[in-house]
Amino acid sequence: MAPKSGASDGPNTLLSDARRRLLSPSGSGRRMSRQEVAEAVNNYLWDNYGTRTSMDANHVGKLERGEHRWPKPTTREAFRAVLKASRDAELGFYITRGQRHTDPVVHQMRPGERLTPDDDHAGESLTGGEITDTGDMNRRELLRLLSLTGALLAAPVPGSQLDWARIESSGDGNRRLDPATLDEYEGLNALLWAAFGAAESKAAVSPLVNRQLTTLTVNLRRSHTTPVHRRLCGVTADLLQLAGEVAFDANAYSEAAHCYTLAATAAREAAAYDLWACAMIRHAFISVYERDFRHAAPMLAVAADLAQNGDSALSTRHWARTVQAQALAGLGDLGGCRRALDQAEEVNHLPGQVHNGGWLRFDGSRLAEERGACYVELRRPDLAEPVLSGALSQTLSTRRRGTVLTDLALVGVQRSDVHQIVLYGSAALDTARQSGSGVVGSKLNQLHHRLQPFLADTHVRHLNRQISALTRAGN
Repeated sequence: MAPKSGASDGPNTLLSDARRRLLSPSGSGRRMSRQEVAEAVNNYLWDNYGTRTSMDANHVGKLERGEHRWPKPTTREAFRAVLKASRDAELGFYITRGQRHTDPVVHQMRPGERLTPDDDHAGESLTGGEITDTGDMNRRELLRLLSLTGALLAAPVPGSQLDWARIESSGDGNRRLDPATLDEYEGLNALLWAAFGAAESKAAVSPLVNRQLTTLTVNLRRSHTTPVHRRLCGVTADLLQLAGEVAFDANAYSEAAHCYTLAATAAREAAAYDLWACAMIRHAFISVYERDFRHAAPMLAVAADLAQNGDSALSTRHWARTVQAQALAGLGDLGGCRRALDQAEEVNHLPGQVHNGGWLRFDGSRLAEERGACYVELRRPDLAEPVLSGALSQTLSTRRRGTVLTDLALVGVQRSDVHQIVLYGSAALDTARQSGSGVVGSKLNQLHHRLQPFLADTHVRHLNRQISALTRAGN
């Protein structure tokens, strides 16, 4: 049995002494506090395993008092790394007879969970506690990534013949990245975007995104040449936008905003203007979606300016105009909204491929439903219904179909047409149940708040109860 620090129910002086031997990372000159140890452990588990934990000073105190002696293996590993110990025994961790793991930490990994504990500077912000034994740890992490992404290999993504051996070996030791490995990272990002687009439940992609992000952030800690660093920042900005999309679909708007802020910073480091502009557009869209239209406008103006410095063959600036139209609709500006939409329609005159299918997917195919949604916001059902009906006749994803159906139900509300409310509202409810999409659920919640004047009708009351049940289940 490993050495014990006193009786099994006494204080763990080995652990507290190990903490006090280290100086605070704040540079104050004082000893490391329990809270600082807890934060370093949380960061280590996130950086190395993609696992979000909630350890705090109270948890560390329980371990130092001997109330818990045998945390989970990964937690013990994190303590050893943070406190510079080579064995569990040096920290007073040991098993007592009949004891199970008594880890006081709640382990979580939620879609859209905060990606960093620090600020929003690319490279620095994406790292946390000190990483030790990088060779073996990165290899294990990449192997987990490969096992999770195996199902994606069949996805029909052009040019996606990935060199998995190269991806795996990129995590060995302090090896610098080469352009071919960055090609593989970009290819894996493309696979993840394809999986996100095809998935009915967007949350299913979250573990894959988190694993890939862990790999990229480990590489950001290393020293690279300027061209490689910029390209790595671009790949990271790409993936962070996907992480934000997953969080947004789960109605985790603050987490999505954090992802987009980090993505914008990383894209700036990469000097990738279209990528940067798209991060800003996505960030602004959160304000539009939460009906904070005035705060969305300045960010969209910045995004439009950035897009002007980007690739004129891409549709970035047209997407910015589309979201700008939604903000203007929310402000009641019909003329401005129409002008922005007309400018967005110019995307149809661009030659060749105007998007990359990943962080930029705008190709004009959604303009009909976007225009219809704007007219619903402007309370112009006469303009909205024909546009939305035309959009509904197209081939749409489950999520897009759900939002169009909900907008048609809202047209029914504006026209006081109970039959239309029930017909389209019930169909939208079915798609929300099928997809589990928070986006469709949020749209239905808007409909729910407008049904009060029609509750005398039995069918509307039933629809109202069903939407309430869906909202409660989502919460």
